[in-house]
Amino acid sequence: MPEFLSKHGFNTTRVRSDTMKRIKSKNTKPELILRQYLWRKGVRYRLLNNDIIGKPDLTIRKSKIAIFIDGEFWHGYNWAAKRQKIVSNREYWISKIEKNIERDNKVNHILTQSGWVVIRFWGKEISSNIESCLKAIIPYLNK
Repeated sequence: MPEFLSKHGFNTTRVRSDTMKRIKSKNTKPELILRQYLWRKGVRYRLLNNDIIGKPDLTIRKSKIAIFIDGEFWHGYNWAAKRQKIVSNREYWISKIEKNIERDNKVNHILTQSGWVVIRFWGKEISSNIESCLKAIIPYLNK
């Protein structure tokens, strides 16, 4: 498979590039599951609020709750172990994911300092145990 130079200056295959382009950043399956369950419980929320730093996946403004649904690869789930397993474009991916982790921590800090409750879920956490995710949100509603 011939390589080409990506917009980030790294050699990659067209197949890999096309695969990465198809990864969704909104309306993912875990996000849709959580939204459906919250709606059924009567919890109203706003999607991808640009007014809030970090652009949370869901915000519940009256309770000042910012909910992020993080993809395991992009946000470094079990990063110490996964970091060692990255083979292709190591330099790029390690730098990218570590910057994401750093940005997530900074966003958490800023929002918390501003009085927001920040709740982060891993995508697989929602898919495998939605009830425990709801239990993490409910105590902060209407506070």
